[in-house]
Amino acid sequence: MGVTRESRRTVFRRIARQPTIKWPVYTSNPLYDRASLAGLESDIRAVAGAWFDHVHHESVEKFVCSLPLAYFQFNVHDRYVGPTRYEIDTLFRLFVLKELHGWEHETALCEYLESHLELCECLGLGAVPDQSTLWRSWHTRFNDELRETVQKAARTILIKAQNADVTVPREPEQILPARCDDVDESVPDDRAILDNADRVTEHVSRVVFPAFSLNRGEGCEVHEHAFWDLQTYLGLRERLAANEGARSFVHESTRERTPLGHAHRDHIRDLSIEQIRAMYRQAIRRLIDEVAETEKFFRAGIVAIDITEAAPFTGDRTGHEDEIIGTKEQTDEYAYQWATVQLVGNAVPLVLDARPVRKGESRLEIVEDLLDSAEELVHVDNVLMDREFDSQHVLEMISQRGHSYVVPKRMQTSEKAQAKRLLQRDQGRYETDRKLHLGKNEWHETTLIYRRKEDSEHDDHRQYSVFMTNRGSGHLTEYGYRWEIESGYRSIKRFMAATTSKNFGLRFFYFAFACLLYSIWRAVDLLVQAELTGEYEHSPVITADNTLTLLKKETGIG
Repeated sequence: MGVTRESRRTVFRRIARQPTIKWPVYTSNPLYDRASLAGLESDIRAVAGAWFDHVHHESVEKFVCSLPLAYFQFNVHDRYVGPTRYEIDTLFRLFVLKELHGWEHETALCEYLESHLELCECLGLGAVPDQSTLWRSWHTRFNDELRETVQKAARTILIKAQNADVTVPREPEQILPARCDDVDESVPDDRAILDNADRVTEHVSRVVFPAFSLNRGEGCEVHEHAFWDLQTYLGLRERLAANEGARSFVHESTRERTPLGHAHRDHIRDLSIEQIRAMYRQAIRRLIDEVAETEKFFRAGIVAIDITEAAPFTGDRTGHEDEIIGTKEQTDEYAYQWATVQLVGNAVPLVLDARPVRKGESRLEIVEDLLDSAEELVHVDNVLMDREFDSQHVLEMISQRGHSYVVPKRMQTSEKAQAKRLLQRDQGRYETDRKLHLGKNEWHETTLIYRRKEDSEHDDHRQYSVFMTNRGSGHLTEYGYRWEIESGYRSIKRFMAATTSKNFGLRFFYFAFACLLYSIWRAVDLLVQAELTGEYEHSPVITADNTLTLLKKETGIG
């Protein structure tokens, strides 16, 4: 049947009924206006997610034709003045079509349009533009930001269509290359990278570390900065404890006086959990202020909340049962646990906040606490969590805040039965609405999405995973970003000082400071990339060891 007036109405009615989707986004979010390209990208993502879920919408080209663009002020990004033959919004659709097919040259687009007159009519073309007109429009009329939005829009459309099992012209690339005449395609050499990283690290460390304070009073012989220098030094060496580290620090530091290991631990033990968290949030706020100048950062909207655990605790935990609480895998082992909220997706992966996990604390309490911190620092859009957070009360709280979520669901009897039915029908994907009981005749409405694992080791219902989301299935692909938080934990634990102490505050401080070192690394990498190339690739150009070595230099031990 294809696209009809009724099918369009169904799509936008569905969008309007979902409280977590605002379209167009500029009407509900002060960050955007009618000329905001980031807002346009968000709108395309929202519409595409619902569009391809419609059974009759099976063409990415028809979507390009049907995408509402009349509200958007393209003229702000139009470098031409005076009358033109082709409207810029029409050209925008043409170049999105070109990106969808992955054509390198405008000639291929011209030939395709000439052989598909029905598509030309759908696009409102009276005549097909020639190759030179298209070339000039792309390279001269479109500014850099508008070209980038074309590429992002095409990638979004490909992903949303592919997720809905709609045939796509090509596989979406992980990172779309920028196509600009004035972009320097040369890759900075290692010397240039490290020279810039040295300068940026020095600046960042001077901004961030003053957020920490020991409140030792006046007249102390050892400068307070020496304590943070020592803590950074402990993070430079894998599994280095305070006593051993303090002895080495005496020889390697250029400071006249450095703290002893026991004195260092004693001062940190005097800090409460609340003080440590307040200092950490202040340091991260300072760090964000430094990266705020980069446009890429403000497009961040996806956060991941998770809990990690320290190495299993093998000693006597008497008196510490509320702190050394066990492992997430329900084994007979015990461990300290820490929860974090971290930016993921295309954003620089900063750890926005961290907190300890105590016995008896609910997942609702933990998520509320971390989201409070995250919302003070960034604009949160989507929340990704592991299945241990699949409580209906957690999901309802996130929805009430206006966020979307994607959370895998633990399979109970009904989910297992449905997965068995899907297996019998050899059906790879299934979506259904579900009401989760909140108590007192109150319910949380969510969507269950069953997805079959292509490479599953099982031959029964365990081939399927079940996800819950309060937004369309198109957001399911974003759950893949969650792996970044696990990758981040591996680096964070590499930065932690070693200790056998049972002191809860000391343990948490070591973890929080490691989160800070990790965040500094990723922030420095972003700032260096932006300065050298004007872009930000998610894969770091600076290694963690590079950054720690530069921090080592800043602590006076270089």
